[in-house]
Amino acid sequence: MQALALQFNLSETTFVLPSDVATARVRIFTPTFELAFAGHPTLGSSHVVRDLTRCGDSLTLEMKAGVIPVSAHGDRWTLKAGAATSRDCEKSNAELAAMLGLNALDILPGARWLNTGTEQLIVPLATPAAVQRALPKPDLLAGVASDIGRSMAYVFANNGQHKLLSRFFFMKHGSVVEDPGTGSATANLGGWMIHHGRTPCSYAIEQGAQVGRPCHLGLDVLANAEILVSGRVIEIGQGTIHLAA
Repeated sequence: MQALALQFNLSETTFVLPSDVATARVRIFTPTFELAFAGHPTLGSSHVVRDLTRCGDSLTLEMKAGVIPVSAHGDRWTLKAGAATSRDCEKSNAELAAMLGLNALDILPGARWLNTGTEQLIVPLATPAAVQRALPKPDLLAGVASDIGRSMAYVFANNGQHKLLSRFFFMKHGSVVEDPGTGSATANLGGWMIHHGRTPCSYAIEQGAQVGRPCHLGLDVLANAEILVSGRVIEIGQGTIHLAA
């Protein structure tokens, strides 16, 4: 599976397997390592599992992060993320600004590590313009690390009523890479909202325009602290892989 993910060289490649505790078991690989959870692979894999199993619009996926409930309305899918845990960010606002290539006034208070399945650094910014200007420095971004040693940062800002603009940066082979759409970070943003007492809430989130791949995600955090992440799944092709003996 890891070798195939490297060959495809996509952000994530998923593999659907039988499960004794869910509709299907899913393993998620980047080109270099396995993920316990990721949002877009969860929604996309659910779309495929529905077609394969004829299970209808409500299903569950077994992942390393746990069993994830997923539901659909047509081609729009919604996952329920796991309960959030968090810890303090070890960097000051000035250090975060330097890391992100921004000014100190661009950073709002409250940056934290959040984990609803995979841990990521969530950093609130003052304006959408600050989100657009962000240009992380590789040597400084490499100086922050998640619980499994990954360096990344998710930045966001209010972009209108119930709207957010976001970007997600991570390190790959010593360089900074930008992800066009990050469902796991959207779920972690829901955990951030819970930690800071900003719930219940509902947001339409734009991400990916800066890399020419605009994505639209939905985040809903309910009064009971459930975190829901939604997005549209578009099937673009099918194929068969033949492995050499």
